[in-house]
This record gives sequence, structure tokens and C-alpha cells, in this order.
Amino acid sequence: MRILKDGLGRKHRERGDAGEHQGDAMKKDWQRKQLGELAELKGRIGWRGLTAKEYTKSGPLFLSVHSLNYGDYVDFRDAFHISEERYVESPEIILQRDDVLICKDGAGIGKVGIVGELPDRSTINSSLLLIRSGKGILPKFLYRCLSSPYFQQIVNSRLNGATTPHLYQRDITEFPVVLPPLPEQQRIVSILDEAFEGIATAKANAESNLKNARAIFESHLQSVFTHRGKGWVWTTLDDVWQQITDGKHGDCKGEVGSGFYFLSAKDVKAGTLNYENARQITRDDFEETHRRTNLEAGDILITNSGTIGRMAIAPTDDKTTRTTFQKSVAILKPVKATIDSKFAYYCLSSGLTRFVDLSAGAAQKNLLLRDLRSYRFALPRSLDQQRVVARKLDSLSEETQRLESIYQQKLVALEALKKSLLHQAFSGQL
Repeated sequence: MRILKDGLGRKHRERGDAGEHQGDAMKKDWQRKQLGELAELKGRIGWRGLTAKEYTKSGPLFLSVHSLNYGDYVDFRDAFHISEERYVESPEIILQRDDVLICKDGAGIGKVGIVGELPDRSTINSSLLLIRSGKGILPKFLYRCLSSPYFQQIVNSRLNGATTPHLYQRDITEFPVVLPPLPEQQRIVSILDEAFEGIATAKANAESNLKNARAIFESHLQSVFTHRGKGWVWTTLDDVWQQITDGKHGDCKGEVGSGFYFLSAKDVKAGTLNYENARQITRDDFEETHRRTNLEAGDILITNSGTIGRMAIAPTDDKTTRTTFQKSVAILKPVKATIDSKFAYYCLSSGLTRFVDLSAGAAQKNLLLRDLRSYRFALPRSLDQQRVVARKLDSLSEETQRLESIYQQKLVALEALKKSLLHQAFSGQL
């Protein structure tokens, strides 16, 4: 279609289902326009030598992509300050109410926000582009249009730069807009504002319920190990583990498809081991490292470098005996006649904050093995009693995970509804 040829050129034309679908749905009194015909686009021309050393404690606000992270409206909480001289040197990007900002560089590329109340004089850094609506398009309509799945798909199709993604201003200027008359724009904006307000409330409720479900489990977990019953005794990890070690201090030679795994701290999560994209190594390197770790089902894994205290239980799985670890993971082997692995997992999970307190190191924290060995905790003498405690916590954990799954699904559905409404709005279906 012409809109694809004129607006986006060859690259998008070859993969442009979204643009064609939008054009087909255009109502009779709607027009096809390029964004540059409807709005003024301005960006900072380089940094003009501006560096972070020049940020000031007060003065005009200097916005980055972080200001687009908090909903529809541009947020000023993370803004830096610059001098008056730096502020006035680029008058074309001094912000006004109802300006639309889009991130054109880096990880936040495609993020959009609209300026509401300005708390102070404000300008933008070179990663943002200012889009100021002309008389033919309402600012909020423009903002919703740039937030729609159609435009975000165009953004993704136009990314340039191998290391740092980049949208060129000329490409944004050529973005095609299917434009209704002003009264229709206002009607669409009003419908979307009302719908999105309801969606935001529903999302906040789901997020609150999700947080509460986790908090209830954590509270019960702490209670179990704080208000201990009869027959509990104090001990140290060194007394109930036959071995406490960590992984290989050096590197191993990789070999894709070998079936021997060399996991790191990032692979220890959600109570188990994650083998997705796991590194595989040669048999020789594995056998050398395995002599140190000797992983078996029921062993406890604790991340002891970087993000400290993530835990897992080695599963009953054929991969377990073919798995070893980097130094960033500690391996604890229980004395099976003394402590139940699942009980130990919950017990140690309840003391994660103390693990962090034990950690040492300025640049990167490390949980030292000697600190682990001396870690004190209480447990029932009876293995049967330990297993009763573990089963009850398993049951509560499963219910918590079920609720979390429900609330996560609600959040996904609400986000999908939002995208669906935007799609309908800008394809003439509202």
C-alpha cells in the first residue's frame, strides 16, 4: 500500500501486516498523514559537550528515559538538574505542557510519555525526542497513537545499530498516522481514558493481591521458625551437613551438546535449577570439577556471590549427576539421618536476610563458606517432625503459587485488553 511505501520504505513494506491492516480499516472521513505533517519534532543535537559532571543540585530539570517509566505522564522524580546556561542553549527542546516524548535510543527505545504539569523549567537529553502537536491533532490522541501496538511494531521494525538500538528522527517524522477529524479524536481519547483508568485500577488490585499472597507465605514461614515447638534444638550448619563446598574457582572448556552442565548463580532460581541455555562443558572438565561438588538429589544450592541467598534443591533428575557449578554457588550436602532436605530448604529460606548480613566484600558481596558453616538455627530432633513441617509449608507454597499464577494471568489479560483497545481505536473500530 502507498502508506507503507511513502511512510516507511522497503524494510517495513516487506513485513508490514500491521500498516496494511490499519489502512484497510480506515473510515471514510479519516486521512492518511505522516507524523511530520501533524507535529513538530525536535531533539537535542548531541550533548554539546555536556557531561554528568555538570549536573547541579538545583536549577532546570534535565530528563532522560527514566521519566517515561511511571505511566502515561512524564515523571520528574528521576530528573537531574543543569545550569541555566545549559538550559537556554537549546530553546527548541524546552518542554511545554502536552508535549509528547519518545525514547529513540538504547534499551528504552519506543517508550512514550506525555507532559502534564511541569514542576519546573525542563529540557531533555539526547536519547529523547520532543513531539509537539499541531492544530490538526490532539496531544492525547497523538500520545495514544504512538503507544498503540501498530506504532510499537513499526518501532521494532525500524531499529538500527548493532550495539545500541536507535530510531532516526527522519524515520519518526515519516511514521504514518491515520487521522480522524478532531471531534472523533476527542471521542476516542475519552473512551480510552475511561477504559484505561478502569484497567489501571484492576491492575493495581491484582498487583496488591499478588504481593499479599507472597507476604502471607513469608509471614507464615517466619512464624514457623520463630515460634518453635517442643523438641527443637539449636545447631550449626557444620553439624548437620556432611559437606559444605562451592564450585570450581576457574573456568571450564565449553562443549555444546556434551550433556555435562556447568551452572552459575543465574541458574539457581525459584527453588530449583534452570537448565534453559545452560552451559555445557567437556567430560574431562566435568569429571575434574565433579570430584569437588559431587551433586546429588536433595543437596541444597545457595548463591554466594553477587545476588546472595537464592536457593534450590537439587532435583531427582538424570541431569543432576551430570551437573557441576561455578564458584558463585555453594553446595550443601545434608546428613540424611539428621536433617530433611526440604525442611532445611525452608529453614534456610527463612533466614535469607541473615545470609546477606553475613556477606562480605565491597564491590561484590560474597557469602563465605566459613560463615555458612557457623550459621546457627533450630530444628526438631525428629526427622518425622521435620517432614511434617516441610509438608505443611509445601501445601501453603503450592496454594501461594496457584494464587500468584491467577493474579499474573489477570495482569497479562489486562495488558492484552489495553493493547486490544488501542488497536481498535487506531483501526477505526471504536
